[in-house]
Amino acid sequence: MIDLASLIPCGISGSQRLTVVHELTVQATVPDLPAVYSTPNMILFMEIVCTDLIRPYLPEGWVSVGALVDVRHLAATPVGFTVTARATVVELTKSLVVFEVEAHDGIETIGRGRHARAPIELNRFQAGCLRKQDKARAL
Repeated sequence: MIDLASLIPCGISGSQRLTVVHELTVQATVPDLPAVYSTPNMILFMEIVCTDLIRPYLPEGWVSVGALVDVRHLAATPVGFTVTARATVVELTKSLVVFEVEAHDGIETIGRGRHARAPIELNRFQAGCLRKQDKARAL
């Protein structure tokens, strides 16, 4: 077990931008719905910002995986708009990094909430997944 509080500074923040294209809309998956930025893609973008923010602080061979998403999608964003997602580390527990996340489309806040990531040793994690696959094959 690593000591997250000694590795990752509480209060750090970062942001990234993307342009909404049709492939990121709900209509790309469900044709009879509007061509606006989809909730799953907004949440994925927030997760990517969080992942990239803490990546430099993790030991070699470690990554982080999503553990909690508590996000509200507040407003629609049409194709062509630029979305900025921002993440701030607000809490470090024994096994989680907790972030406040927000997304803005240049006009208004479109999403806000919390996300938690669990840093994990990649080799150990992958070994656990292989054991699970072996159990499934044995059924």
